[in-house]
Amino acid sequence: MDGRITAQAFSFDQNLKGYQRDDFLMVVTQILFTIQRIIHLFILFSGNLSWQAFFNHPEINSNLKLLSSSGQWTTLNAKVKKVEAKNILCTQVSMSFFDRLYCEGLVRENGTIVKCFDEYHDEILIADELRKVLLLDDSDHYDLFSHLDREEFLFCIFKHLCLGGAFCQYEDDLSPYLETTKFLYKDLVSVQKHPETKNINIVSTVFKVCAYDADGLCYPTSNSHEQNFAYLIVNPLNRHIYVLYHVFGVSSFCE
Repeated sequence: MDGRITAQAFSFDQNLKGYQRDDFLMVVTQILFTIQRIIHLFILFSGNLSWQAFFNHPEINSNLKLLSSSGQWTTLNAKVKKVEAKNILCTQVSMSFFDRLYCEGLVRENGTIVKCFDEYHDEILIADELRKVLLLDDSDHYDLFSHLDREEFLFCIFKHLCLGGAFCQYEDDLSPYLETTKFLYKDLVSVQKHPETKNINIVSTVFKVCAYDADGLCYPTSNSHEQNFAYLIVNPLNRHIYVLYHVFGVSSFCE
């Protein structure tokens, strides 16, 4: 995934209720950061925005990063005709969500991931039982996670990290995947403690988005793949929107 993943942060100037995701005023302070460097861009605009208008705003359209088919970083620079935004569940507040992975035949008590015979699924190498349970519904352990479990943003991050990129040095131990998942999740998702119950509640709303121009799908890229994704994470309290983006393939420096 190195060289093919990026994240962006935006801030808007009005409290955002859950049902108002397609209609709000924004003042944007954008922080773009990639694996290699951090770039600060300060962008100011306002208007009555939908997701389509958001993508088509000149400042966003010319600065929203994506990977070209040649593996070069570029910007959207396209007239977006349609946007699909899927609401992703985001309710998990504990990594104990993954404790069920420590079962016979999947992950051993010491954290070692059980290997399996190599096979490919949509260009992704499946060489262990962990990736098998993430991808194949005929896995012996597929039912460890329900359909709703698999819709959780925490699960999505974990799955993307485990599946990796086209050239991926997979881990033999579960811990690095869990640690990186926790790090990303804590950075992207905001929580609030209830003043009376002291329970931790997630206040962020997550969307998985696809944008289309006159020729079809254009963002996150022109083709669909398990590892092509763009998530928008909206926090109505600190007024931030984060974008997490990745495209499966070979980076230009590997060609």
